[in-house]
Amino acid sequence: MLEGGPGDFPGRIVAIDPPGTRELKIPYLAGYEHFQATGRSEETAEGTLPVYEWWERTELPG
Repeated sequence: MLEGGPGDFPGRIVAIDPPGTRELKIPYLAGYEHFQATGRSEETAEGTLPVYEWWERTELPG
């Protein structure tokens, strides 16, 4: 479960591989959105999911 980041970011529920990963780097437009594990979880229709909070964006060179 992703919190924060761009308002138009698609999909707030993403697969994590491997499970337990502390940081996520997700490609979006001309860069990456970075999320960190919060230690919290949230009940969803898909079950109990770990919550990751947005912390920065990096741009691709170009």
